[in-house]
Amino acid sequence: MAGRIVGALLVADPPEQSADQLAQTLHASRSSISTMTRLLEGTGLIDRVSKPADRRLYYRNRPDAWHQRTLDAVDPIRRMRTLAEKGLRLMEGASPEVLRGLVDMYQFYAYWERSMPRMIAAWEDARDRGDLPEPPTGEPP
Repeated sequence: MAGRIVGALLVADPPEQSADQLAQTLHASRSSISTMTRLLEGTGLIDRVSKPADRRLYYRNRPDAWHQRTLDAVDPIRRMRTLAEKGLRLMEGASPEVLRGLVDMYQFYAYWERSMPRMIAAWEDARDRGDLPEPPTGEPP
């Protein structure tokens, strides 16, 4: 349901949608919409907004949410690399076959921990220069 809400808000016209509008669009219960919009707000993918002279709450996709979510992923990647590193130190002297899973985990997360800041910086630079790919038009492939 969370994915359906994000998808609906990404293409909503108008961009702000009430919980009732989302429930009707998605053929979902109001309680399900309420639960999932709280979750999505907490993860930073959507914002709750209000309109003047309207007591209802509305939701819309958060500008720059994908960038922020990627920034937020750097710390958990570091924690996973650190966990694998601790495991490897505890298992020092074990056979390569026993260590295979921890080595794989360590290398995977160490690679992404090293690569993500460069990738994020490159994206930010491209965004600031206005050098991002143009969105596709026409019929989908």
